[in-house]
Amino acid sequence: MTDGPGSTPDMPSGWAADQPPPYGGAAGASGPSWASPGAGAPQGANPSAPHPSAPHPASPYPGTPHSATPYAPYAGGQYGYRAPDAPRPGIIPLRPLTLGDILDGTIKLIRSNPRATLGLSAIVAAVTGIPAAIGQAISLGSLGDLIADPYSADTVNVPIAGLAAQYIGAILSYVMTFVGTTVLTGVLTRVLGRAVFGGRITVGEAWRLARSRVLALFGLVLLQALILLLPLLALAAVFVVLAAAGAFDSMGAATAGIGALFGLLFLLAYISYLLFFYTRLSLSAPAVVLEGRGVTDAMSRSWRLVKGDSWRVLGILLLTAILAAIISNVLAIPFTFGGSLLGMLNSGTTAGMVIAALLLAVGQVIASMITYPFQAGVTGLLYADRRMRAEAFDLVLQTAAAQNQSQGWIHAGVDDLWHPSYAAGTGAASGPQSGPQSGPYQGAPPYGPYGASGPSGPPYGPYGPQA
Repeated sequence: MTDGPGSTPDMPSGWAADQPPPYGGAAGASGPSWASPGAGAPQGANPSAPHPSAPHPASPYPGTPHSATPYAPYAGGQYGYRAPDAPRPGIIPLRPLTLGDILDGTIKLIRSNPRATLGLSAIVAAVTGIPAAIGQAISLGSLGDLIADPYSADTVNVPIAGLAAQYIGAILSYVMTFVGTTVLTGVLTRVLGRAVFGGRITVGEAWRLARSRVLALFGLVLLQALILLLPLLALAAVFVVLAAAGAFDSMGAATAGIGALFGLLFLLAYISYLLFFYTRLSLSAPAVVLEGRGVTDAMSRSWRLVKGDSWRVLGILLLTAILAAIISNVLAIPFTFGGSLLGMLNSGTTAGMVIAALLLAVGQVIASMITYPFQAGVTGLLYADRRMRAEAFDLVLQTAAAQNQSQGWIHAGVDDLWHPSYAAGTGAASGPQSGPQSGPYQGAPPYGPYGASGPSGPPYGPYGPQA
């Protein structure tokens, strides 16, 4: 048997008579070649059909073969279908979030709701920062008097009065900040809950939705502070008992060294304790505001949501704290430096102290105006991310986004969807109105009979406001 043109010699013994055409498609061959794409179609094929590797007629470049797949190669080496991107009706894509999604969504939250985020944060920061600014201005004025006349007999008591004014102002500011930031957290969380769906909310509406949760937020903050400070309080009680028993009266160098080593070990253990409980309880405030839970129930809820992803949540929280500190210092340094310098140079004058206090207060307001909503936004989006990862909550959000898109507007009832009874992938409902139901949507469904307002029922579900 030969590969060239011409007649085929006799077949060897045992070979079939119907053999394939010659290889190579040489010129003058009487039949098509299986290995030559341009020679013709294989046996049994339609000769008028274009060859798969031939240029597509509509291709802009004749030398480019037409691709049978509409998409580029997908990750993992698979071709063909590529999953569509998750919908993004609001500040985040409705899927489990990355660190970039969380930070980007927080910035979009601030930009899309400037009055409810920047404006309200500025008001809270201005009111809470006034006592500290006044006390610091008085303290700087007393230092200016001491620098101007260091040998005066009256200047001995001046720094003491200045330090007292500074500490009293700082304590008052801390108390007011505790109250203000607690209320602000509730309002900003409500703003975020609506912004996820692409809606906006006024300050008055956010306050109306969050005011019923303010007392629970106060209780939550107090209980969390007690838990985080419990080891320090226990250590202080031990020191008081030992001091009362006279254990430190005859303490030698060896005892002091042992005490220092014990203090170092306690410090390391306390840092670990602080980070652990701070991480596990970090999502309690969104659970109080968006789910309507009580104090201990919200802490248990946060513990369950964070469990299994503690290191990632801790890393994002620490990064957020570092970024907030950097932003705060960068924005406040010019005003702090100017106010401190002016307070020391214009000592003893009322105008100098007033201007110094104003500069210090402005620096604090500008810094807090950015950092308050930034930290609250990151915490709220971490809460949404953990629900999407642990409860498939992104399915609920995507269904709501499709409904909003079909009706062309965002109903206030989307706030109800944060209730845990709508969580997909949970075996039983939880919350004040939970029952023995089971399935992907516990309790009343967000759509179906509740999908439209009217006689059939309130939109999206029975929880929360029904506008």
